[in-house]
Amino acid sequence: MLKKLLSVRVILTILLFFAVIFAAWSAYYKVTVWGFSLKPKQVSNIWTIEAHIAFEATGEPIKVQLSVPSDNREFKIFSEDVVSEGYKVKYINGEPKKLQLTSGAKEGLQNIYYRVLMFDNIDTKGRIRSQAPQTPEIPVMDDQRMAVAKEILEAAGKQTGDWPEKVIKTFRQTPPDPTVVSFLPMKKTPKTVAEAVRTILALKGVPTRLAYGIRLKENKTALSPDLMLEAYSSGKWKIYSLKNGKQGLPNDFVIFQRGGDSLLDVEGGEDSSVKFSVLKSVSSSYKLAKKRAELANQKSWFDYSIYSLPLSEQNTLKWLSIFPLAILMVVVLRNVVGLSTMGTFTPMLISISLVQTGLWAGLACFALMLTIGMLIRAWLSRLNLLLVPRISAVVIFVILIMQILTVIGYQLDLKVALSAVFFPIIIMAWIIERASIIWEEDGASAAIKQIIYSLIVAVLTYFVINNESIRHILYAFNEINLVILLLVMLLGTYTGYRLTELRRFVPLVKEKK
Repeated sequence: MLKKLLSVRVILTILLFFAVIFAAWSAYYKVTVWGFSLKPKQVSNIWTIEAHIAFEATGEPIKVQLSVPSDNREFKIFSEDVVSEGYKVKYINGEPKKLQLTSGAKEGLQNIYYRVLMFDNIDTKGRIRSQAPQTPEIPVMDDQRMAVAKEILEAAGKQTGDWPEKVIKTFRQTPPDPTVVSFLPMKKTPKTVAEAVRTILALKGVPTRLAYGIRLKENKTALSPDLMLEAYSSGKWKIYSLKNGKQGLPNDFVIFQRGGDSLLDVEGGEDSSVKFSVLKSVSSSYKLAKKRAELANQKSWFDYSIYSLPLSEQNTLKWLSIFPLAILMVVVLRNVVGLSTMGTFTPMLISISLVQTGLWAGLACFALMLTIGMLIRAWLSRLNLLLVPRISAVVIFVILIMQILTVIGYQLDLKVALSAVFFPIIIMAWIIERASIIWEEDGASAAIKQIIYSLIVAVLTYFVINNESIRHILYAFNEINLVILLLVMLLGTYTGYRLTELRRFVPLVKEKK
């Protein structure tokens, strides 16, 4: 018998170990791929970026190309659309991705709108690796300009950081270095400064490219794209600010174009420009989970999960997902601690009712209904009714009590009385019947003790299941219930003393001392 019991414990322990590993892997998968969070009510920002392209058509066939963001970079695309009457729209995948619009001959002012909805790509942010580019060729310059470039390179060597950061700091130092001023054109622009930095870095053999992007700032209109520098190092492209040389892509920056191509090319038009506007909205992690699964080619997994169900079914399953933890609480307090309650799962049902009513209002309503019910049950016992009619009468009386308390609570605006409707009718009738029988057979102290123990278990369970973070975790990562199942089964093999039984050995300990 002992060997059989040990074998059962060993099997359950092994199963519990694998269940914990599976639950940990599943939770990691949901966090990294589906974007779930351990925090309740976690939301993700959805950015709506609108590009307004304007130009004057010259009466010739028109071809417009705009560099646009691509998937699997720092952000993921939720959706994108184009408003362009009379234009054929085509996306050209590549590096960079292009939006191409073509039409016949047109005249006058042309307005085209491109809109993209994006959200933070938590899977790949900062982990994009690229194929190594070719080492840049040494720039062709005359002897005097080459000498100036070498002087700038020597001055940059005294700065801190890696070479791209050093060179940018040299170009941006205040007051400007005379050598740097002589190297730049008379009318300098952000792009001419960036090209000059690239020229100096080419002397050190550092591959570079320019990147145009937009800073995600809500309620900002008519934004011009920002220019940043990318340099290849350690197997990936690193991005640098051309204002201070700081390395790293800002969290609020979306890249539209990389490389030597221009951001906007227009054929058949003149005076072209592109301006951006940005709007932020939020969405829950559950709503974005389906889109994340699609982008990760895991849509079938998501379709057969509870998160693909309609919201009404999901709300029901949210409450069901908390039941296993409440059951585990009851098992521990009964089998390990040794608290004797009114029925096995009555405290769990009471705790769930307390979540609906509130703790103090629910306890007051429960005590009131129990007192009135037991007085009525004591009167019924004098009538010597049969068991089934007596219990049926108690159920009917409980319904009448709930109705009366609800009406009184509504008229007097008493939340305590209004809470009566949340208590299960049959459970209340059963508690009244059970407490009355124990009162008659074992005395008032035994009945009151079981009622108090039941309320203690119910209140402790209430504090656990009423925690919003716990409810969220058990629903979002419902594989934890498999671990709870095995823990309950493992506790089923426990045959030792309850904690409340150990007090019987106190006299022996005192005598030994």
